[in-house]
Amino acid sequence: MSDSRRLFFALEIPGETQQQIIQWRADHFPAEAGRPIAAANLHLTLAFLGEVSADKQRALAAMAGRIRQPGFTLNLDDAGQWLRSQVVWLGTRQPPRGLLQLANMLRSQAARSGCYQSPQPFHPHITLLRNTAHAVPIPPPGFGWKVPVTEFALYASEFTRGRTRYTQLERWTLTE
Repeated sequence: MSDSRRLFFALEIPGETQQQIIQWRADHFPAEAGRPIAAANLHLTLAFLGEVSADKQRALAAMAGRIRQPGFTLNLDDAGQWLRSQVVWLGTRQPPRGLLQLANMLRSQAARSGCYQSPQPFHPHITLLRNTAHAVPIPPPGFGWKVPVTEFALYASEFTRGRTRYTQLERWTLTE
């Protein structure tokens, strides 16, 4: 039995906002558009870490605990589709500086620790639908949610019984 787990750093989406996003998705995307992501799994990934050993997890958690940065507000006011990865996403037209700084710090420190980091630039988003094999009409601008971000977390991703579950392992508060 391996002691490694699939891990990622992410921002949690508050429960009330999750429900509003799920309702918006139901109102704007037909059921056949793709496989909807469960409300509890809605999050914004800051840094995907891949398979991480328990020792490396402890080191990454210690590094995350040293981050000192003020909180920020995330304005979820953009949506789109990536045809190649078959994903419909919700994002932000103008990512706040704090979000970009936090993601860059976590991604660079993870890379220095030997964790895989995608060569793709960071595109902050929340995955709404997977397996969208065809182009899906994206709602016009005018929607949006303001999400105050005061903490970030380390999650484990586990695929069991045909379902993906994300478990929050640790969380850190951003400074005032």
